[in-house]
Amino acid sequence: MMSAAFTQYIDVAQVVLYLFWAFLAALIFYVRREDKREGYPLESERSAHITVQGWPAIPSPKAFHLADGTTVYAPRAEPQDTRPIKATPIGPWPGAPLQPDGDPMVDGVGPAAYAERLDIPDATVHGTPKLLPLRSAEGFHIEANDPDPRGMDVIGADGKVGGVVRDVWVDRSEYIMRYLEIEVGGKDGKRNVLLPTTLSRISGSKRQVTVKSITSKQFAKVPAHRKPDVVTRLEEDRICAYYASGHLYATPERAEPLV
Repeated sequence: MMSAAFTQYIDVAQVVLYLFWAFLAALIFYVRREDKREGYPLESERSAHITVQGWPAIPSPKAFHLADGTTVYAPRAEPQDTRPIKATPIGPWPGAPLQPDGDPMVDGVGPAAYAERLDIPDATVHGTPKLLPLRSAEGFHIEANDPDPRGMDVIGADGKVGGVVRDVWVDRSEYIMRYLEIEVGGKDGKRNVLLPTTLSRISGSKRQVTVKSITSKQFAKVPAHRKPDVVTRLEEDRICAYYASGHLYATPERAEPLV
């Protein structure tokens, strides 16, 4: 009879099991090290001279060649984010919660925080801006069976009108409405800002757009985009963070416990 045993105590099945364990351990080590290419080392509140990276250590930089011909490295060699945090810890201990100093939605505190992304437009595979208003997006239109939000009032969380939809921004890569361009009023007069469609509800029967995250007056403080027909990645992050933070900061009651 043929036997799969190498010795009296070791056979092929046991060797395969040990090899699988070794492969799994190596895979966990590799994945855990690779996920430290972004966000590490962590900052220590005890001292700026402490490096918080855990085990395994941060890997050496790897080059990533992008479709537009540029090359980025991770971990990146750029200096750390030195933007001041406009909030004060409520206690002297490390990890104490932060109390905003001013308007947290504008100052980028907590849920209003945004990443310092590249200040360039997101692009299609052809290198052209991916997000454009319908007035500039040739060949795109709103389906006749869908409600056209242009001309609709935008209702804030307080039930009042915060602006009027003037145009729709489409994602030319995914063929969806990404933003609504709304006209709002402020201290400096009227201007157009963007509203993420994912944070709004369009009602064709009522001919209005409702937004629960911010009030009607807060539309005037939505971060602006510099060019009328182009929005950059950095501007997108700031805009989306502003609206999202309203779920906590739009009214004082939202930041308080339910009980």
